[in-house]
Amino acid sequence: MVTYLDRILERHREVAATDSRPLDELIELAGQMPPTRPFAEALRSAVARGELAVIGEIKRRSPSMGELNIDLDPSRLATIYSGAGAAALSVLTDAEFFGGSVTDLQIARRVVSLPVLRKDFTVTGHDVCDARLMGADCVLLIAAALAEAELEAMRALADRIGIEVLVEIHDEPELELALAAGATIVGVNQRDLTTFEVDHERALRMASIIPDHVVKVAESGVRGAADARALQHAGYDAVLVGEILVTAADPAAVMRDLRIG
Repeated sequence: MVTYLDRILERHREVAATDSRPLDELIELAGQMPPTRPFAEALRSAVARGELAVIGEIKRRSPSMGELNIDLDPSRLATIYSGAGAAALSVLTDAEFFGGSVTDLQIARRVVSLPVLRKDFTVTGHDVCDARLMGADCVLLIAAALAEAELEAMRALADRIGIEVLVEIHDEPELELALAAGATIVGVNQRDLTTFEVDHERALRMASIIPDHVVKVAESGVRGAADARALQHAGYDAVLVGEILVTAADPAAVMRDLRIG
């Protein structure tokens, strides 16, 4: 059975195969970019204040849910999230499946001082460099989407060009791969990327086996303060939340509810 993830990755790899830009030149350009904003440190700082760090996501649509807020204003949402105490932002840049864009990320980052994660399906070193060149402070690597050697090489490349990495996992074998690659920020996606169904028990189970030196992030499927509280009690430092924020009449109120002390 062809899954959501299969279709998305197939398309991204098709596009990547047409990219003829020399990687060495991109690495050189990326190395000349201004310093990034510290992503992991921002999450740890919220935890040190007794809060659950919230990564507020800017997302227009998704393959599983369809249109969420297709006409959203990234500047407005970023400002609201920041004012309501978000620790960081996540911005979808995939256009075909999520309706996002590089412009969304750049606009959002311009109006706030928060660090920003580029949320996309990273499949090549070119993608890692592009994240740095567009101004992102952190790049997403999905363990389920990459071979072990690809994950290790891209994480090392990110170090080289000065951008942080959030490695997304779903289960114990993927956690082993993430740790072997040197991941310092690990996100547990509660949404199965093959079926897009949410499994809350997955994140609760995984929290106890992620080492304490790693920043622990629970992703997807957070429905409100009760879910956030359960994830915090399980040991997570942060939650990445999109759908309930971009569809809320009052996203600031939702953000404040999620920040549990």
